[in-house]
Amino acid sequence: MLDVSGAAPVSFCVRPLDHRNFMEIKRSGSQPSNKGPTDWFTGTVRIDPLFQASAPVRGTGASVTFEPRARTAWHTHPLGQTLIVTAGCGLIQRWGDKIEVIRPGDVVWFPPGEKHWHGATATTAMTHIAIQESLDGKAVEWMEKVSDEQYEA
Repeated sequence: MLDVSGAAPVSFCVRPLDHRNFMEIKRSGSQPSNKGPTDWFTGTVRIDPLFQASAPVRGTGASVTFEPRARTAWHTHPLGQTLIVTAGCGLIQRWGDKIEVIRPGDVVWFPPGEKHWHGATATTAMTHIAIQESLDGKAVEWMEKVSDEQYEA
């Protein structure tokens, strides 16, 4: 048995009511899914928001599901991007490099400004969690679409 008879009294710090300092839970299904815009994606893509940045935080996250052959356009991120593959089998490519296969459990880091794309394989859907930060209110710079020839290379 622990003897606490000589212990100093415990004091608790009580914070003033300031909701910015309290834990927040976003319940599953509480945020609507969105269709990936055709300007930025080829094929069928569903975006499920996970969290949005609120100053001073700059990070955002979403679960993104790509149906077979669906993919992003070429793009960059001013502060980089992390992808965590959660289901299926996908493809990624950095500008000027070869296409690589990604699978559940893989974690991909694209450094700031690196031109890249990601999406599903021709036969298998893929879901990943995408995490990125905003710089001056912008988290991504969209560019040209990935052509079928580039996708099939």
